[in-house]
Amino acid sequence: MSLYKNSSCSVLLVLSYIYALVSSGEVNVSATDSADTMRQASSFSPAAAAVVVNSPVFKPGEDSLFSLNLLSSSPEDPEISDYCSELLQIFGQRYSAYVNCLATFARPVQVCQNCFSSYFILTDIYVNISSDQMGAGNESCRDSLLRSDRLMLVYLLYSNAKDIWIKSDCGKCIAHGFQSLTNDTLYFLNAHNQTITCFNKYKQGNQTDLCKDCKTSYRGLNELYSRMETNGTMCIDIEDAMNMTRILWSKKYNCSFPREETVPVIAVSSFMLFLPIIFYLSSFLHSEQKKRKLIHPKRAKSYSSLMNIQNKLS
Repeated sequence: MSLYKNSSCSVLLVLSYIYALVSSGEVNVSATDSADTMRQASSFSPAAAAVVVNSPVFKPGEDSLFSLNLLSSSPEDPEISDYCSELLQIFGQRYSAYVNCLATFARPVQVCQNCFSSYFILTDIYVNISSDQMGAGNESCRDSLLRSDRLMLVYLLYSNAKDIWIKSDCGKCIAHGFQSLTNDTLYFLNAHNQTITCFNKYKQGNQTDLCKDCKTSYRGLNELYSRMETNGTMCIDIEDAMNMTRILWSKKYNCSFPREETVPVIAVSSFMLFLPIIFYLSSFLHSEQKKRKLIHPKRAKSYSSLMNIQNKLS
């Protein structure tokens, strides 16, 4: 009986081992098929495979590759005609040229005198886009290019460019029609160039000579800047140029000169400072004189009375 039981147990162990081998083979075959399938799919798009590998939902094995062709060419917008597409392309080119000009002349600030032509042609193409009037082909591009989406990117780009132009006060330095700089601006730039030329002449030598010889040109530039500031004909280019010139004059070269308008201020301030002293001193002297005038008649009266008494006694 015991022999029969032992043989039965051996048979069960052998059957269990065979079943385990078969099951593991099926799993390996399935895993191999899945890997092959993923390799075949990955041959379509490596970019999509990277997306799937980084996906928080799908986590493939380290050696497995999986791809989905998620990239597709965007269909043409049926609402944009060839004419409007051409205007959009021109707008992009001119906007890029204007931004490049702003970055080039950002420091020192010279955007008004160098970028006004770029801004003018950008404004011109935007007017054509935003106009209600029919262009070539009897069509308007305002709705298709400016109002066809929530972002309204063309409008947003132009608004940013216009905002920079307004904040820079460039319109105060540019003549009407964007043809050239104004006469005041040209006159200031000429005076500024003369002052800087004088600085450069003495910057390697004695700074005392610089302060002496460049004093006239620097003072004239200051007076011109003050008049332009009062008249409202000053843009960011002039403001930045004057600030940098003042920094060179006062901080780098340690030059200074008394301003003429400070002399009356100092005189008036000094008078107001000594006015209380003068008031109290005059009050004191006046009171002393009044006391003397009051005492002198009393002394005279008492003396005359004493003489009369002596005469009577005698």
